Amino acid sequence: MSIRDIAKRAGVSPSTVSRVLNDPAHRCSSDGVRDRIWQVAREMNYLPNEAARSLKTGAAAAERAPRYVDVLMTRSTRRQAEPFFSELLRVVEAETQRQRCIIANVWSLPSLMGTRRNRAAGLEYERVLAPDASRADGLLILGKCAPVVLDRLLRAYGGNVVCVGRNSVGERADEVLCDGEKLARMAVEHLIGLGHSTIGYVGDCRGEARCRGYQRTLLDHHLEPEVDLMISCEHTEAAGYAVMKRLVQRDNAPTAIYCATDAIAVGMLRCLSELGGRYYAPSIVGCDDIESAQFTAPALTTVALPKRDMGRYALWLLADRMAGGHSTTTRVELSGRLVVRDSCSLPSDANGYTYVI
Repeated sequence: MSIRDIAKRAGVSPSTVSRVLNDPAHRCSSDGVRDRIWQVAREMNYLPNEAARSLKTGAAAAERAPRYVDVLMTRSTRRQAEPFFSELLRVVEAETQRQRCIIANVWSLPSLMGTRRNRAAGLEYERVLAPDASRADGLLILGKCAPVVLDRLLRAYGGNVVCVGRNSVGERADEVLCDGEKLARMAVEHLIGLGHSTIGYVGDCRGEARCRGYQRTLLDHHLEPEVDLMISCEHTEAAGYAVMKRLVQRDNAPTAIYCATDAIAVGMLRCLSELGGRYYAPSIVGCDDIESAQFTAPALTTVALPKRDMGRYALWLLADRMAGGHSTTTRVELSGRLVVRDSCSLPSDANGYTYVI
């Protein structure tokens, strides 16, 4: 199938299809257009023509049989897509083209990230591991995965599994990691450097590296983590909005907040914008540097993850393992970086600021 075939079915121009397939950061008129192009490409099992590509690059064309890859996203909720996972998936989809792979299935199964067995998780185990669920050669896992699930997936895919995320799986499987504990340390130390001593955490609190990094950083600076300032919630804008509605009514609200994801932080800023920032305006730091983080007002200070490199290294590792290139468990750790924008200020400014989204 050609780019023209995809363009015809998706209802867009061939040039738009080419830009989307070759650049995961390309912005279309809407996310719906971009998602529709990738959906059609997956349905048509599209792969770039090796001969045509060799003419552009000057390399000799080599006939390679395509390999099929499944993608499992263990995001925290089904009700609202997490932008970080959506952006990472686009990188993975673009890299599959370069590695001559075809994505067979994309699953979003939040219950598989937990550590507790429950009926929902049991049903989803069977959904992924059913005999006819997939005939893929390998699996990419984006996000946390319960050890018992990961062990079963490793057996099902013959060890051809690579995990991508912020929480390490240890030596169970190949992984591309951007350590959540180190990401949290960057954010919290930035807030402490501004003079904040009452700092809250909002996000997943159970078995989460970012929460652990938040606590340890406070202790390293002789600040006691307060249990009532660690608020567990889903990683969505809606959850962040709801948490902020409760915080503005508290007498002991923190002057600064570290959010486990940018999505939570954006939801908090939206809530503050409705209130006009008249009564409570904490400094807020997010994590991920999603596309919308730079367009909030004030623009969101965040810790950026190298999503493009994470997706590329993950596909390289998986392709090499599927080809028998390596057999030992391999870990690639990448670093995040603090992106300072306008959502943080001195503690004295927490009692008045104008927020507009």
